[in-house]
Amino acid sequence: MLLDAAGLIDGPWPIVGEDRPRAEVEELMRENRLPPNRFQPGFTPVLVETGRERVLFDTGNGAVGFVPRPAGGRLAARLRAVGIEPDAITHVVLTHCHTDHIGGLMEAGQAAFPRASLVVGGAEFDFWRAPERLGGPPEDNAYRSAQVFRSHLLPHVERARLVADGAEIVPGIRALAAPGHTPGHLAYHVESGGKRLLVWGDCAHHEVVSLARPGWHALFDMDKAEGARTRERIYDMAAREALLVAGYHTSFPSLGYVVRAGTGYRWIPVSYQLL
Repeated sequence: MLLDAAGLIDGPWPIVGEDRPRAEVEELMRENRLPPNRFQPGFTPVLVETGRERVLFDTGNGAVGFVPRPAGGRLAARLRAVGIEPDAITHVVLTHCHTDHIGGLMEAGQAAFPRASLVVGGAEFDFWRAPERLGGPPEDNAYRSAQVFRSHLLPHVERARLVADGAEIVPGIRALAAPGHTPGHLAYHVESGGKRLLVWGDCAHHEVVSLARPGWHALFDMDKAEGARTRERIYDMAAREALLVAGYHTSFPSLGYVVRAGTGYRWIPVSYQLL
């Protein structure tokens, strides 16, 4: 787990619970002994070493993402801190194409991971490539993501592999459809030696509110209803199968388990559990 950005931001309302009264979201935060209107999301790419490949899930904000430098765009420095140069990455696997996930694909006009194969959902790629994505207001997240898609991903299309639900990325890593946040949003199953990890991308924007109320709308979900259905399905699977989960926006180190809690779910951060 590699922390690309840090800092407190306003929320979680309306980032989570935009269809609910602000006071209702803030009360849920207070019940969990958290500030009602400030939170510290993770921006956490995942590096998996298989013994043959170095697979990086998402690339963080780079210089153009949701969290500007110096607070964000730290991925390359984090990699070097653990002795890994960016050109040693063999695969960059994208959960989706929002700026805080693809912004790190380029650095100073050059490919940040020049030797890596790029893996992205086919439905996701087609959605962002469509000309109408640039038809919205320039201040919208969708417009900015469409711009960064063109400047950071399209120049490397010859290295891109388009995948769908169930695709094997490398042995032990498979794609899992998780639409709603974006049309082609993917999660990924990682399995080795009988142990499993679920890299779920943006299936949660807050480890308390998103899980406790999976039906509440998320501001950045492009299809609100489908996003809610995906959260319920993914959380149920994670709870039933006792999966270790890497949640991109859960608090660093962004690893935990999901358990049922009433009509919703609860996030249990990794501490000293048997993994």
